[in-house]
Amino acid sequence: MFVEGTLLCGRRFDPVEGRIIIEDGEIVTIEEVAVDSTDIVLPAFINAHTHLGDSIAKEAGAGLSLDALVAPPDGLKHRLLDSATQDEIVAAMRRSLRLMTASGTAACIEFREGGVDGVEAIRKAGSDLPIETVVLGRESEAAMHTADGFGASGARDGEFEQIRSATRDANKLFGIHAGERDADDITPAFNLDPDFLVHMVYPNTDHLTRLATEQIPTVVCPRSNLVTGVGVPPISDLAERTTLALGTDNAMLNAPSMFREMAYTAKLADVSARTILEMATINGAEIANLDYGLIEPGCEAKLLVLDGDSDNLAGAQDIVRAVVRRADRADVSEVIT
Repeated sequence: MFVEGTLLCGRRFDPVEGRIIIEDGEIVTIEEVAVDSTDIVLPAFINAHTHLGDSIAKEAGAGLSLDALVAPPDGLKHRLLDSATQDEIVAAMRRSLRLMTASGTAACIEFREGGVDGVEAIRKAGSDLPIETVVLGRESEAAMHTADGFGASGARDGEFEQIRSATRDANKLFGIHAGERDADDITPAFNLDPDFLVHMVYPNTDHLTRLATEQIPTVVCPRSNLVTGVGVPPISDLAERTTLALGTDNAMLNAPSMFREMAYTAKLADVSARTILEMATINGAEIANLDYGLIEPGCEAKLLVLDGDSDNLAGAQDIVRAVVRRADRADVSEVIT
């Protein structure tokens, strides 16, 4: 199998005219040759932070504070999840997973409410879809063992030392929300030695120094932070100090579109288009220990093919900038997963 066009190769996404040779789902060769195709080929996206159970309640809770929307155990999302049947939750999550697949997402890191049942629900929702769900269970150690790790709500919401230790012993991922409302829970989150942090809207100078020293990867969700009114993360400061990835957060608040997340981030933050594309691909893959997110020989061939001759992309002078700032689902020609 092969795919050809303008290839965004390596960590710098340098545009190369040529062809990718794929064997048994792996990139084996990149040929720099003249081709007739006007397609743009890039790594498929990794959505590094989702809450897909919220798909049952899209656009619910307008005007509510962050705590009223999502804080456990009585936030609106938790009440809606408790009142929905398992079949309803599975069907809603499946729709979001289908949408993500069609718009070029190869994998997501899902913080999954509902204990063991919640983990089993997302597995069922995505069982026959070509998208990988890296599932972090919540609420119990049993959920962590059933899942790919544990996704903590935040250090202010409970004690997580025991589950952190159990997750480490199981050699699984441990992620935690930090600095979403204020800075108060950032140091306690650091002290848990997490594999990654989520949000970090309010780091102070000491937090940024520690982030750089300990190199704790961080996932930012700027559209979600805007909707909930908590502010926006200092993306350029974070990107200078650690591995920074991009997530769409609650499906209640935002469509799980990495195109939209990239475009918003590009207009919000003083970082390059290449940095943002890295946040949407290889950096999320590294957090989740996935062997893709990059066009290089030896990587799994999880690729997104865009129509470079679409009305939206034709005439682009800077292809990486065009992909990040203006590409959308309508430009997708093929998703190879």
